[in-house]
Amino acid sequence: MRKVFTASGLVAVSLLSIMPFYVLIMMSTQVTEDIFKGKMFSPGNYAFENLATVLNSNFFNSFLNSVFVSVTSTILCVLICTMTGYSLAKYNYKYKALFYAFIVGTMMVPTQIGLIGYIMEMRFFQLNNTLIPLILIWIANPFGVFWMVQYIKTAVPQDIIESARIDGCNELRIFIQIILPIVKPAMVTLSLVIFLWSWNNYLLPLVMINKEELFTIPLSIQSLGNYYRTDYGARMMGLLIAIIPLIILFIFGSKNFIRGLTAGAVKE
Repeated sequence: MRKVFTASGLVAVSLLSIMPFYVLIMMSTQVTEDIFKGKMFSPGNYAFENLATVLNSNFFNSFLNSVFVSVTSTILCVLICTMTGYSLAKYNYKYKALFYAFIVGTMMVPTQIGLIGYIMEMRFFQLNNTLIPLILIWIANPFGVFWMVQYIKTAVPQDIIESARIDGCNELRIFIQIILPIVKPAMVTLSLVIFLWSWNNYLLPLVMINKEELFTIPLSIQSLGNYYRTDYGARMMGLLIAIIPLIILFIFGSKNFIRGLTAGAVKE
């Protein structure tokens, strides 16, 4: 009986999780008027029209912009956070605790508060209306540093590092050949999270980008329609296309993602 209740609960939770995707798919096949009539649970006849609206817009160029920004942000963020996390977890130097406390403390500051200063800084360096500010904001990521510190403390024994030093390995070789393979699950987990955050970022591009050729996917989807009518069916189709890369990434990275979460949750 217990197994029946457990299975029934899992099925119910799974259906609730899948329901938003089902509604999104149904709404992407309908015209705006039918969506507001409450016909969102049945398929419509406007799928190809909505797809044509999306493809005839600047969506493909925005897709490439989002790919460039998200991939570059993810690579730089994971590399810098891993190096910083390794330094804070395995090296002893003056003011290390203060430095780490400052990084963790910045996680408590709402993003919107720091956004104003960041925008002013980017405009001072004349980087507004470029994709560079959308990348730089992810490089110094306090969550990434905190995540890597906790994982490296747990997953990387100090004895391995000391043995490598005794064998004559320099610090760079230790980091590349020993540390990186061990922390691969944490790097994959952080990569998926940062890619997701960068891919879905809407507020920063909205205030930094005015040129249509530099739009990312959220801005491109928001601009679908005209001055007199918002095409919600086309927007849903754009959202459906936009989540495909995320689904593919999570399918191929789910194993390491779960390993990273479970290993990072264990304390010494």
